[in-house]
Amino acid sequence: MKRLLEVCAGSVESVMAARDGGAARVELCAALEIGGITPSVGLMEQARRVDGVAMHVLIRPRGGDFLYDEHEVACMVRDIEQARAIGADGVVIGALTADGDIDMNVCRRLVAAAQGMNITFHRAFDRCRNPLKALEDIIGLGCNRLLTSGQAVTAFAGRELIARLVEAARNRIIIMPGCGVNAANAAQILDETHATEIHASARSARDSQMRYRNSGVSMGAADSNEYTLLETDPHQVRQIVNAI
Repeated sequence: MKRLLEVCAGSVESVMAARDGGAARVELCAALEIGGITPSVGLMEQARRVDGVAMHVLIRPRGGDFLYDEHEVACMVRDIEQARAIGADGVVIGALTADGDIDMNVCRRLVAAAQGMNITFHRAFDRCRNPLKALEDIIGLGCNRLLTSGQAVTAFAGRELIARLVEAARNRIIIMPGCGVNAANAAQILDETHATEIHASARSARDSQMRYRNSGVSMGAADSNEYTLLETDPHQVRQIVNAI
């Protein structure tokens, strides 16, 4: 079976770089430094204009945990509706209960809103207390794909559990390893887990084009550098594609 690469992208430039490097799909999101949140409508619209690559949109209203209140659920439902209207190929969802299980009630609402779209369950799974039960719940929701690091700090470290998930899934859902994936380890992860899709950021630093710089003012954390931008690197994407 053909192997493919999905790249998480936070800008139109990154979407084009992912395409040019040979990625089959992008997960469009904002604020990658906190694990990603839902991108703006404007970014969705502009990214959708990039031909030659499928686009899934992350549906996550904020950083932090995956326990959501009614207002946040309503936001996610509306964001799914916007993604569909813009022409996204799929959405990436997830929600947990306070006890670390899949929140079936919330996720059913999100799946219903996404009906007719491709649905990935995101790495909220990696914070579940019982991964094999969670897998069955996600399959029961009708999701097409599960993104996971195997409940480890990287997909390489979690490849043993990922392999168990692939076996337990029995082709009912795609298991997609992600986190810390690069050209040096991507093929080994796929070989050892028997997965056929893999997820990477493939980013590199790019210096800002600002000539005037006020280094005494920070817009975020005190030690952040707003004059260094992290964007998808088409060369890294191509290296991973070639490796797998």
